[in-house]
Amino acid sequence: MMGYNVDCDMLLRQVYEASFAMDDVVLYLDTHPDDQEALNYYFYVADLRQQAMQAYEEQCGPLMVDGVMDENYWTWINDPWPWEGVCG
Repeated sequence: MMGYNVDCDMLLRQVYEASFAMDDVVLYLDTHPDDQEALNYYFYVADLRQQAMQAYEEQCGPLMVDGVMDENYWTWINDPWPWEGVCG
């Protein structure tokens, strides 16, 4: 069973921040598709997001259904749920 702790909060915040940056640059690229600097930034934040998601899933459990692996197969049901007071 993966335990939920403060590190999970920090890792999830990194996922949120990288995801926000990625969404933001995607919107910009929709209107500026030829901006090479923005495209480079997109690849940079996409890599950051992937790393953040991987770190979170390794320490805290899957973020999405496609993050389920053999070693953590549906084990998140054994951890406390958000309404059980672990999220703050």
